[in-house]
Amino acid sequence: MRAIILLGPPGAGKGTQAERLAAALGVAHISTGAILRQAAAEGTPLGLEARRIMQAGDLVSDELVLGIVEERVGADDCRGGFILDGYPRNRAQAEALDDLLRRLGADPAVVNIAVPSAELESRIRLRRLDTGREDDAEAAVRRRLAIHEAESRPLLDHYRGRVSEISGLGSRDEVFERLQERIFGEPVGAGVP
Repeated sequence: MRAIILLGPPGAGKGTQAERLAAALGVAHISTGAILRQAAAEGTPLGLEARRIMQAGDLVSDELVLGIVEERVGADDCRGGFILDGYPRNRAQAEALDDLLRRLGADPAVVNIAVPSAELESRIRLRRLDTGREDDAEAAVRRRLAIHEAESRPLLDHYRGRVSEISGLGSRDEVFERLQERIFGEPVGAGVP
């Protein structure tokens, strides 16, 4: 089973690149943020709680997110593999995910998309204007970036020796090409299975 983990701060382009890579490989794209936003939009009890937490700029509990991920990777469309977009977010989630992936027989490729803070804030501001995402409000964004900064170093330390880093600067195509080269050594369109 192919598993790819895309890490990086909010606004780094993980979702965009995960969608493109999933389409190229024919595997599932799993975005925990999208799953939680969908539940919030549907007004489920979990969704309402997730909305409250996300609007404050906080992160949903590790246990809740792991349960959602475990349920999702068990779906039929994940049998051939999947791409995790923005999960795990901290070391505790990474350790729990390692256990889950071992049980599934998956040895993931892990890539961190790095983008400077000023560029992230600009991208998120534009994204909010474009999509109206409630969790992209300025105060929430600053809080999410601060949480990411505090948790990213221990997370990257956890994946030391297994994580590759690429620059998230440039066009979407340039970032996609760097991502493919880092994971496969060449673009997917060039015959990588």
